[in-house]
Amino acid sequence: MIRVTEEIKKKLQAELEELETELRIHLPREIKRAREYGDLRENAEYKAALERQQVVKARIAQLRERLSQIASIDLAQVPRDRAAYGSTLVLLDKERGETITYRLVTPEESDPQAGLISTTSPVGRSLMGREEGDEVVVQTPAGPRRFEILQLKTLHDELAEKAARDGESS
Repeated sequence: MIRVTEEIKKKLQAELEELETELRIHLPREIKRAREYGDLRENAEYKAALERQQVVKARIAQLRERLSQIASIDLAQVPRDRAAYGSTLVLLDKERGETITYRLVTPEESDPQAGLISTTSPVGRSLMGREEGDEVVVQTPAGPRRFEILQLKTLHDELAEKAARDGESS
C-alpha cells in the first residue's frame, strides 16, 4: 500500500514536471511564433496557445494540491477498526445475494472492475468509517443498493500480516 502511494506520487510528479516544461519552454515559443503572424484578434494559433497555457496552469495547480494531499497521508491516523483508505471489505449485496470484495484506494488507484474503489466515489464514501456487520445503503445512478459488511481488513491488519509473513520467511 505504501509502495502504491509512492508510485502515484512519482506518476503525478512526472506529469507535473512535463507540464511545467511545457509552460516554461514550449508554450512561450508557440505564443511568440503566433504573435509574429500579426493581428492577434483574428489569430487562432495565438488564442489556442493562450487557452492551452490556462489549461496547463490549472492542471499544474491540481497536481500540486494532490501531491500535497498524498504527502500528508499519515498512516498512524488511519483507523484500525473501521473502513478507511487501504481497507479491504467483503460485502453482501442484499438484493442480489452475492458477495463483492472492494479495496478502498485513492482516486488515482481506482479501478472498479478490479475491485479498487476510490474513497471519494459514492460507494467508497458510503463505506468509510463503517465496521464489520454494518449495513450500508449506497446511492447509485440505478438507485439505492444495500450491502452488509461481512468482513473488514484494515490497512493495519494487512501490514501486520505482511510483517508476520516476512518474519516467517527469514
